Amino acid sequence: MTDHLSPLADEYDSPWKDILEHAFPEFMDFYFPKASAQIDWAQGHEFKNVELRQVVRDAGLGKRFADALASVTLIDGQERWIYIHVEVQGTRDAEFAQRMFTYNYRLYDRYACPIASMAVLADDDENWKPTHFGFETLGCIHELRFPVVKLLDYAQQIEGLATDPNPFALITAAHLRTRQTKHNPEQRYQAKRTLVRLLYTHGWNRQRVLDLFAVLDWMMRLPDGLEKQLWQDIEQIEGETSMKYVTSVERLAIERGVQQGMQQGMQQGMQQGLQQGIQRGKAETLVATLTRQLTRRFGLLSPDTAQRLQSATPEQLEVWIDRILDAPTLAAVFSEH
Repeated sequence: MTDHLSPLADEYDSPWKDILEHAFPEFMDFYFPKASAQIDWAQGHEFKNVELRQVVRDAGLGKRFADALASVTLIDGQERWIYIHVEVQGTRDAEFAQRMFTYNYRLYDRYACPIASMAVLADDDENWKPTHFGFETLGCIHELRFPVVKLLDYAQQIEGLATDPNPFALITAAHLRTRQTKHNPEQRYQAKRTLVRLLYTHGWNRQRVLDLFAVLDWMMRLPDGLEKQLWQDIEQIEGETSMKYVTSVERLAIERGVQQGMQQGMQQGMQQGLQQGIQRGKAETLVATLTRQLTRRFGLLSPDTAQRLQSATPEQLEVWIDRILDAPTLAAVFSEH
C-alpha cells in the first residue's frame, strides 16, 4: 500500500525478508497453519535463496518483493521443498497468478520434487484474491491452485493481533494501522508508538526485536517532527525496560553524529572542519547500517571485522552495503574483485 505518509520503495521486501527468514516457522504458523501442522519443525529447515535467485533470473521475471525457498521435512518423514512467495503491493497485479504458476513449474523442473507455492497479499482491493492459474488445450489440463492470505481479512481481528505473541500478528496489525491512518499522521504516530512498545513486552530476543522494528519503522512512515518525537519515546521505553537495542535508537545516533560534526566544524570556524564533521557523521551512519545488516546475514561479527568497518572510508562502506543482498558469504562482501 502507498500513501503520502508511507512511500513504499522497490526495496519493501528487505525488512519483510529479514523477519520471514528469522521467524519462518512462526510465519507459517500464523498465515498457513494447516500447512505448518504437517511440517516437522524439530528437524529444522534450510533456505535455498541462491537457488531461488537463479530460477527467478532464468524465468526472466525480474526481482520480486520478498520470496524465499526453503527445504523442510514433513511429519511423515518425507523431505519437501517449500516455496514461499510474499509479495507486498498496493495495487492489483493482473499477472500475479501467472507468475506464481511460472515459479512453481520452473522450480519443479529444476528440483524434480513437489513445490508448495503460497502468497500473502497486502493490497487494498477487497475483491482481488487470485488463487489459481492454468490452461486446458486438447484435453490436457495444467493448473496450479495455491493458498493465499489477504492481510485485509484480519481487519476485524486487529485488537487481538496486538496481544498475539506471534511476530507476524504484530506485522499484520502494523499493516492495517498504516492503512487506517493513511491521512492522519497524528493517529499514525500514536499507533506506531503503541506497536513499538509492544516489541518489548513479548520477551523476544534482540534480533527479533531488531527485525520487527525494521518492518514497523519502514512501513509506518511519519513526518519529521513526529519521527523525532517517536525516537524520544523509544529512548524512554528502552530506559524503562533496560533493553538497549541498536535499531531503536539508530536514527537518533545517526542524526546526532551528523549534527555533532556540523557543530564542531562551525565552532572551528572553518569550512574544512564542517565538511570533516559531516563526513564523520556519514561514516558513522554507514557503519551502523552495515553492522546491522551483516549481523543479520552472517551472525555476530568478529572484532577484526568490526575494526575493518570502523577504519573504512564512506566509499568502501557504500560498496559493501550494495553487496549485502547477493553476497553468499561474509568474505564475498569484502572481496576486492
